[in-house]
Amino acid sequence: MTEKKEIIAIVNIKATYNNTIIHFTDLAGNTLAMVSGGQVTKHSRLKANPTVAMFVAKKAVEKAKELGVRSIFVRVSGKGGKLAPTPGPGANAAIKTLAKEGMKILSITSATPTPRGGPKPKGGKRGRRV
Repeated sequence: MTEKKEIIAIVNIKATYNNTIIHFTDLAGNTLAMVSGGQVTKHSRLKANPTVAMFVAKKAVEKAKELGVRSIFVRVSGKGGKLAPTPGPGANAAIKTLAKEGMKILSITSATPTPRGGPKPKGGKRGRRV
């Protein structure tokens, strides 16, 4: 019997409030599959929707399974910064769908950038006086 080699991949989920992008790479960083919300829906306002994120994940898993991917490391990132410190609404839906489609999730890490100090906020010593 010929056994197919099982490939371990890294899944980068970029979930912002405007879009959800799922990017499968091998451990060296080479792209295996990449799907975004715009490839699944024609409505721009729905690209960050959890339902659309579910279909994005399904489409990405189908592409990755053809290449022999069975186990994955998941990296979730959002926009980051002071105004968007958490990933968008599609992140949890995408991770759930990856698990439901039969992928073995080895770990989930957050890669959202967080500000550490940063530039001086606008408004002077006593803030903006209204």
